[in-house]
Amino acid sequence: MLKKCLVELIGTFFLVLTVGCTVFSVGGGAIPAIAIGFALMVMVYAGGHVSGAHYNPAVSIAAAVRGALPWKDLIPYWVAQLAGGALAALVVSYLVVVTPVEQQAKFNIPALIVAELLFTFALCYVVLHTATDKDTDGNSFYGLAIGATVTVGAFATAGICFGAFNPAVALGLLTMGTACWKVAGITALTNLVAGILAGCVYKITANE
Repeated sequence: MLKKCLVELIGTFFLVLTVGCTVFSVGGGAIPAIAIGFALMVMVYAGGHVSGAHYNPAVSIAAAVRGALPWKDLIPYWVAQLAGGALAALVVSYLVVVTPVEQQAKFNIPALIVAELLFTFALCYVVLHTATDKDTDGNSFYGLAIGATVTVGAFATAGICFGAFNPAVALGLLTMGTACWKVAGITALTNLVAGILAGCVYKITANE
């Protein structure tokens, strides 16, 4: 379990580090979305054989609902992921100038909820079908599929929400001071609900 949690912390750390450094140093455009998707992809390939490479509390709860993660392991995974996100946020705050929350455009909360729900669901659904399903066991594309889902979501939801799709990213943005408690909390809760829904839908759609 210690090895698994360490892998989850490292993977989440580099994911949130990439989010912060690219968004606040590069700015808009295609580079942040692509870099974030690639960061997730390489960390998934690096840690998939150890911990499942969730790097996301929503993915972990989806895996628990699906039966790919023991429920007793859920809290340790969450602690490791959230710690990785918070640590990365501190490093980002040191490396780059982060846009303060009061200078951010105000999100439409209902639209934010819909966008985060749909693409977190898509992410968790893809993870379950490509990385935990016996029909795709041993494939070499799961990391690319997972990373590409995040990139697609980031492009599709630009300006609608943070495009977190991950409570650890939401915590990281809160720790950086670029998200308020309300928006970060709504984002994280929406992500977890989407993960539960994805786990339930997987059980309906899978051939198992």
